[in-house]
Amino acid sequence: MPNYRPPDELTGSPAKVTLARGTVLHRVHSARRAAADFNPRPAHCLYGGGRFDGTACDPYGYLYAGLNPEAAVCETLLRSLPFDPAGGPRLVPRVGVRGRRLSTLRLTADVAVVSLMTAQDLAGVHQDSWLVQTEAADYAYTRDWAHWIRDHTDPWAQGFVWPSKREPGDRTVLLFADRCPRGAVEAVEGDTVDFDTDEGEHWLNSILQPYHARLAP
Repeated sequence: MPNYRPPDELTGSPAKVTLARGTVLHRVHSARRAAADFNPRPAHCLYGGGRFDGTACDPYGYLYAGLNPEAAVCETLLRSLPFDPAGGPRLVPRVGVRGRRLSTLRLTADVAVVSLMTAQDLAGVHQDSWLVQTEAADYAYTRDWAHWIRDHTDPWAQGFVWPSKREPGDRTVLLFADRCPRGAVEAVEGDTVDFDTDEGEHWLNSILQPYHARLAP
């Protein structure tokens, strides 16, 4: 599927769902960035970056979050982390959590997003599970598809929602800064976990343990 370019026209019907005002989100992010700040930096069109980041081809700010803390942690820290053939826990490198935290957010307004949850939803944008399940090597292609979907759902689509790849029982959300009202996302004060603290390390290991993973010594 990565070599299949988006068609010129959208002939399907993108599925529209609403994340209601008051919906709680969870986000792992750099402590240098405020909890509710969108990432303003475009990814390279071809290299690095996330699944649906803005690029120079479509330079929107973006914010990824999970509907539960587990999805936020798994999507951030368990990407392509292999299991130990000897049966030991997967070890999350400490460099991956240095200077990072988990914050709880709340929507202050209803937000309309394109649902990519089901095969029917994906078919509505000429895609299949590749779009939301493929690994990082294909992210240049998934970003191109994201830009095409945005273009064909302008102006109503304010983001995407799809099944978390690393925690399939949960959902992952991407919000677009240029289409969400100012202040649509707010931090829940006092509900932050700093991974660099002893308490944060204990909390993180408690989240990782059911996934047979833990912070490296």
